Amino acid sequence: MRIIFLGSGEFGLPSLEYLLDCHEISLVITQPDRPAGRGRQPASTPIGAHAGMEGIPCLKTPDANDPSVISRINDLNPDVLVVIAFGQKLAPELLKGRLSVNLHASLLPRHRGAAPIHWAIINGDSVTGLSVITLADRIDAGDVLGMTETPIKSSETVGELHDRLAGLGPSLLERVLGEAEQGTLRPVSQDENAATHAPKLGRADGTVHFDQPAVAVRNRVHGLTPWPGCDIRFSGHQMRLLKVEVASSREMDMEPGHVLEDGTVACQPGSIRLIKVQEPGGRPMGFEDWLRGHAVDESESCTPL
Repeated sequence: MRIIFLGSGEFGLPSLEYLLDCHEISLVITQPDRPAGRGRQPASTPIGAHAGMEGIPCLKTPDANDPSVISRINDLNPDVLVVIAFGQKLAPELLKGRLSVNLHASLLPRHRGAAPIHWAIINGDSVTGLSVITLADRIDAGDVLGMTETPIKSSETVGELHDRLAGLGPSLLERVLGEAEQGTLRPVSQDENAATHAPKLGRADGTVHFDQPAVAVRNRVHGLTPWPGCDIRFSGHQMRLLKVEVASSREMDMEPGHVLEDGTVACQPGSIRLIKVQEPGGRPMGFEDWLRGHAVDESESCTPL
């Protein structure tokens, strides 16, 4: 199939690699280069960088709905547009008259929006997955063409689940595009009554409070790792929580954040054990290793920042 791929983030890389192996990519469309790194030098999106490495024609545009872009797409006459983590809303004029599909990182209609993986973990979902949908006027509200699901591990962070879900994309796309070629696609409308939303997160959302149940504290830490992250202060040291685990679910007769005799941190109810942390400018390390390298007053509480 002749495909035009629209994407920006790393989530689409495994699927782009699959499409390059099995189909004809006429054009990649991605977001413009943006300043990145300490030097704030312009850098390509992950998709743009991969297209350049593979020698695929690549259009970097702030507006894929510009008439000149639509004209170029029409001239290429693709069989399908594949959209993954692109970051722009596509107008009906660009989509009409052709199959256009989007790979979304949730089991729609649950978690429509920009941060479905984060919110799946924060909300304590036990299962998530991928959906391939048609594109519609409303974000992530198109008909479902295919799904695949996977359990969420209690120890899994957003970064880890992101990479695992991205790796499941090629096989789902292969199935959907195969059905499209055979004319056997069966679009299924989403249940609007079951729709939930997963809004974009910012730095201000990177907080955790120990006056929540231990399971909720764990889910929030893992649902915000690696970004925007959850920072705390303990015994005069600032650190970011990278991994925690539920130590107990029973009620604690201690103030939330208090470090208990067994080294766990009191929640309300329950307690959590710190597994992996990172100081500003430092490297990730096990919390037990961190304790061996610091003089601490373990009678102090962990305070969210």
